[in-house]
Amino acid sequence: MHLIWWILWIILILWIFATPYDVPGQRKKKDTPLEILQKRFASGEITEEEYLKRREIL
Repeated sequence: MHLIWWILWIILILWIFATPYDVPGQRKKKDTPLEILQKRFASGEITEEEYLKRREIL
């Protein structure tokens, strides 16, 4: 019976650390200004001219 509990704890711990999903309260990597600019250009929020000007500034 004691062995079963150890196996269950090991499975639980592996499951917690192996899940690829976001854990609530976990810090996420912030986007860099260049990544934000690229996303805005890709979504059509800014024109190519604006993108190139702002990229030069960054």
